[in-house]
Amino acid sequence: MKKNIAIALALVLGTAALQGQDDPVKLSKQAARALTSYNMDPGSNVAKLEEAKEKIDRALQAAEVQGMVSAWQTRGEIYSTIVQREMMLRSLNPATPLSGDNDALEAFQSFQKAYEMATKKFEKADAAKGIGEIQSYLVNIGLMKYEKQEYEKAFRSFNALIKSHDILSAEKLKSLLDDPEQHQNQLYVTALCAQLARLNDEAEKYYMRLYEKGNAPSTVYEGLYQVKTEKGDAEGAERILKEGRQKYPNDAGLLFSEINLYLKKGELDGLIARLKQAIEQEPNNLSLYITLGSVYDNLYQREAQQKNEAKATEYFDEAKKYYEKALQIDNKAADAYYSLGALYYNKAAARTQDLNALPQDDYSAATIKKYQQIQKEIMALFDQALPYFQKAEAINPNDTNTLIALSEIYARKDELEMANEFKKRLEVIRGGGKNPNSYFKM
Repeated sequence: MKKNIAIALALVLGTAALQGQDDPVKLSKQAARALTSYNMDPGSNVAKLEEAKEKIDRALQAAEVQGMVSAWQTRGEIYSTIVQREMMLRSLNPATPLSGDNDALEAFQSFQKAYEMATKKFEKADAAKGIGEIQSYLVNIGLMKYEKQEYEKAFRSFNALIKSHDILSAEKLKSLLDDPEQHQNQLYVTALCAQLARLNDEAEKYYMRLYEKGNAPSTVYEGLYQVKTEKGDAEGAERILKEGRQKYPNDAGLLFSEINLYLKKGELDGLIARLKQAIEQEPNNLSLYITLGSVYDNLYQREAQQKNEAKATEYFDEAKKYYEKALQIDNKAADAYYSLGALYYNKAAARTQDLNALPQDDYSAATIKKYQQIQKEIMALFDQALPYFQKAEAINPNDTNTLIALSEIYARKDELEMANEFKKRLEVIRGGGKNPNSYFKM
């Protein structure tokens, strides 16, 4: 009988002990005590810090503990201690890994929770103090994520930094972002990380904070324009771009954004002045000359179709001039050679349409003479185009358009062996392969 009572008593005591171990509130307190033990002797009690982390995370799975300010404060202090220890070790050996993805962010979120739930003055003060201590680590880990191109994670860290500043400012406590210029720079970096992570709503929010200050730099207008464009707000994007261009007329980023907008909308006439301004600012930018040449090329084709011969000739000559200027910057610019060839090729194609428009059943001497004259002009234009395509192929033997042009010109010239050569090279590319060498040499 006594033996049975002893066994029953042992079972009751054991169950109570297990219940004590699993009690979430007690786990929270045990986590706090483990952190205190670690702080008394960090060198010898590293295991206590890991114990504290494990217990507080387990405790906070319970709803009753989630409502305790002290539990969130404890969690913030534990994660803050972890990140401080590990960043100190990294300062001695940069190869030291971090145990968590961003324990500074974990600490901040816990302190923030404690701060928002606090009803007593000392609770708010303790939470704000913890937030102030974690700021520099939010910066450091955010930069680490940015350098790894983990832009969303960088944004999360910098976003917490901005929020930490707002809390500290409200409490009239010192913050890393007290300097207005530093604060403005951090707002921009945070917006940029959100934009790079395609978090467009967040990016727009931070860009707007800068914009609404009234002294936003050109980069803010550029970023806001891009974000609004990405979100499909074309009207808002163009309004911001127009305002930015008026405020910063010489800014290259905004100028190029406007050029791309005009290209997208096909507003060729408005592009010329903007491209010429861009060339003045970047006289060695090859793509600007090719783009301006292409604009004039398109204007030439438009005027030629409308039979405005004088304007067509003017635009043709301007296109040729800018393509040639591109080659003065880089004499191996395949795009410029191709564009020059295409300029003459397209002119020949337009004359071919004129040839086809002649009466097919009129064999009069005048019609035959006209036919022969146009045919001669077409072949002369193909002959002018050919050297440019040859040079383009010599630089890039795997450009589909260049190979098509060469094949068709040689076919027109009845040089079938050469036409077949470039057809074969074209088939290699269309089959997913690459031509190892060019046919022509520079």
